[in-house]
Order: sequence, then structure tokens, then C-alpha cells
Amino acid sequence: MWGKWIDCRVRPGAHEAFAAGQRRWSAISDQPGLVGQAGGWAPDGDRALLLALWADEPAYTRFLRERHDRAAAAQHSAYSAIEVATGPVVLTMPGGSPSLPDALTRATVLRAADCRLRPGRADHFLDVQRRLWAPGMAAADGMLGGAVTRLSPDRYLVTTLWTTPAAHHAYTTDHLPALLPRAAVPTDVHTLTGHLLPLEPSWLVLPVRSP
Repeated sequence: MWGKWIDCRVRPGAHEAFAAGQRRWSAISDQPGLVGQAGGWAPDGDRALLLALWADEPAYTRFLRERHDRAAAAQHSAYSAIEVATGPVVLTMPGGSPSLPDALTRATVLRAADCRLRPGRADHFLDVQRRLWAPGMAAADGMLGGAVTRLSPDRYLVTTLWTTPAAHHAYTTDHLPALLPRAAVPTDVHTLTGHLLPLEPSWLVLPVRSP
């Protein structure tokens, strides 16, 4: 799979215009290779954060060539800055849903950890994700699934989908304290920017399935 992380700084007074434009992204639901797209408002209220997943890089490149500019045109005036990062999904994380599209359908909140690694720590970081974090989070009620996307050689985005904020909170109190000492996060991670993002239902874009 191929992942895309989008961070938009929305202009004052332009929130509804941005949201209206985001709802129009449903027009790409028939684009070949789309796995799903979801997002919402960051807690500060002036940022919109979005995660998009594609079957592979060629499917994403085809979308950029065929549909992206037309789909994005309605929102250009609504934001003052945008940061887009893309890369391969290097690990999918199991959870209560059988697939990531199903997880996107059921989730109400997205937890994202944007990790900037120390030099030479990528292999160990990914090993810890596989051995510790993936099974540790899968054991938590309400964790639906997730993905680890490599955005650059030393930048990884860990995204997990949860049924409710309460389910994620229960994980942080019941499971996280036992996992953290074993993960030794500071050994691998130089900086970590975390987001607990309530998902906007009307921004969800899922692929149209053939009958």
C-alpha cells in the first residue's frame, strides 16, 4: 500500500468552505486503487489532518495524473499552507476489523504518531512496531487496525483507528503503561508529534465496490 499524510492550515473564517470542499472528495470513490481517505480537525481548530491510503504507488500516481487537481481545486482558497508527505506502507497492524476500509468505516477517531527517528534506528524502530506495538494495540478493545508509513528514511507515521475516544483512553490506561518501558522509545525516536483526531464522517471516502 501507499500512504499520504496531509496537514492543511485553514484560513480564519474558511472552515466551512474547506469542509464543503472536503466533502466533494467523495467524487474520487470510483478511482482504481483507492483504499480509503479520512480526516478531521486538529484540536486547535485551525488545522485539518487527513490520511489517504492507496493500493500502491502506481495507483496513487495515476490518481494524481487523472483526478487530483480537479478534486482539490475547490479548496485552494480555504487554506494558507499545506504539507503533504507520502510513502510506502511498511507494516499493517491488525485489529478488530478484517480490513483497513472496514476499519475506516467503523472508526470515530484516528491516533497518529509522526515519528522522526535518530540516525540508523529505522530497523530497530520497525522491529519494535512488529514485535511489541502491533500485538500490544491489537489486544486493546476498540482498536480496529492501523498502518506504519515510511514518509522519508527517518520519518515514519504510525496511524491506528479506534471505535471511540473512550476505547483509546482505556488503551492508554490499561495497556500503554506496560508497553512503554519495553519499547524504549527515546532510543529510536528523536521527536514524536502525536494527534488524537476525531474523524469527520462526511470526509470519509471509500472505494465503490463492483456489484
